[in-house]
Amino acid sequence: MDAAPSPGYRPLRPLPAGWGSLGHAFVSSVKAHWNSTALCDGTGTRLTFGETLVRSCVLGRYLSRSLGPERYVGVMLPPMVPAAVVNIALVLQGRIPVNLNFTAGQSMIDSSIRQCGIRHVITSPKVLDKFQVRPAAEIHPLEQVPARISRGDKLAGAAAAHLVRRGLLPGLLPGLRGRDLGAPATVIFTSGSTGDPKGVLLTHRNVLSNVLQVEEQVKLAPDEVLLGMLPFFHSFGFTVTIWTALCLGKKVVYHSNPLDSKTIGSLCEQHKVTLLAGTPSFTRLFQKSCRAEQFRTLTHLILGAEKLKPELYRDLEGWLGIEPMEGYGTTELSPVVAVNVPEEVTLADGRKVHGNRPGTVGLPVPGTRIKTIDPDTGEDLPQGAEGVIAVKGPQVMDGYLGRPEETARVIRDGWYVTGDIGFVDPDGFLKITDRQSRFAKIAGEMVPHLLVEGAIIEAAGVDETYVAVTSVPDPKHGERLCVIHKDLGKTPDEIHKALTGSHMPRLWIPSVRDFIPVDELPLTGTGKVDIRRIKELAMEACQV
Repeated sequence: MDAAPSPGYRPLRPLPAGWGSLGHAFVSSVKAHWNSTALCDGTGTRLTFGETLVRSCVLGRYLSRSLGPERYVGVMLPPMVPAAVVNIALVLQGRIPVNLNFTAGQSMIDSSIRQCGIRHVITSPKVLDKFQVRPAAEIHPLEQVPARISRGDKLAGAAAAHLVRRGLLPGLLPGLRGRDLGAPATVIFTSGSTGDPKGVLLTHRNVLSNVLQVEEQVKLAPDEVLLGMLPFFHSFGFTVTIWTALCLGKKVVYHSNPLDSKTIGSLCEQHKVTLLAGTPSFTRLFQKSCRAEQFRTLTHLILGAEKLKPELYRDLEGWLGIEPMEGYGTTELSPVVAVNVPEEVTLADGRKVHGNRPGTVGLPVPGTRIKTIDPDTGEDLPQGAEGVIAVKGPQVMDGYLGRPEETARVIRDGWYVTGDIGFVDPDGFLKITDRQSRFAKIAGEMVPHLLVEGAIIEAAGVDETYVAVTSVPDPKHGERLCVIHKDLGKTPDEIHKALTGSHMPRLWIPSVRDFIPVDELPLTGTGKVDIRRIKELAMEACQV
């Protein structure tokens, strides 16, 4: 039986009748916004909605010849206009784009390819060289595609786009031949506590529901301009900066590097960006490197992936003159669960409250139920009690690809158990207080403690009783890793050097200063490492 809706619950209106899939929703938007600007990026590329459809149809015709019958197609491209067009083209061809995390290292890319049965990857030599990865699949360099597109491809693709625009012969595009909202739209891989990433299977219904939820919660303006700086292998980048923008007729401006603050500021000023979503760490960098005037058109500054500190909230509000909005989501939830908004909100009981409550991650988006459960028993807790957060709504993933047991562990009677700890206040605002799962969020990236422990154990030649990794708050990156350890027989400098010379991402490598020696690791009464006490030791040593 469902728990009673939390105080912040509001129903979600049905998906529009024409939204039978991502492809259908996009084409509906194209019909209404044919000559309006859709996609821009820092290279000067600019496409209208009509041009985006034509290019996607032309590219799709070429890809249909080149890719064979496989449904899952790998994409390894930074968030720029060509990458967005590739994703659209694949969807219109009835394929499933899988945006691979090119920053995650060779082993995780190969695992993602293996799990999906991917045989073709669309990428760029620049990406392969920069990140030193080589996918175990046939490579399709995007730079070589224009020379391989024939005049016939261009004519047929343009004809298909114009016919589809007029509602004629939609079957010309395989992705429009059926209306199955339950079909897979993408797979997004998220790091687990082992070396194998888990593939989060999101359906067309998941993504389109989240698009509608974002629209209803944030109340996007007709002339909204989004900044797209998050990679498409993150669910927010995929759902919000591709499909929310395109299905709702909004302009999106892409840039491939969120750390390139000067270019970000310039793009926001040039294109009059109104909605910027990112991490607190990124915005702190923007504050240091950019002029406030470059962001004068911002009406929504949405921050997530790491805790928004009160001091940063205060600094940003003073700098930009608008309220930063903290939000919350997970890949498994397509991803948006809750977000603060700057205007007054009417609750289900008719009361009106200000929609931004600092210290919380906001009200749940429409159609989303939230409850808390006991971390030990799994039983529902009373309204307002702190516990593990569980979420139910149309954005809950279809499951982990090929992992029914892991899916059943986190989805119970339709509720996704997030592993985060928190509570819902009397007005329905969600507050996150801790994380149950053993991950750190460093500059917005999920870093699994167990994988880092394993690497240290291997480097030192000891067993698991010698090392425990935890995380503590960090003013620069949100969190940082700490290593509680017995005598490893090697110095922290030697361990750090060994990890740096491995294939481990630099973000995952603990600083030498954060190795904390102890005589023995604390244990619980059942003989397990006491994770809570490990955290306390780290907090004490780091004086947090």
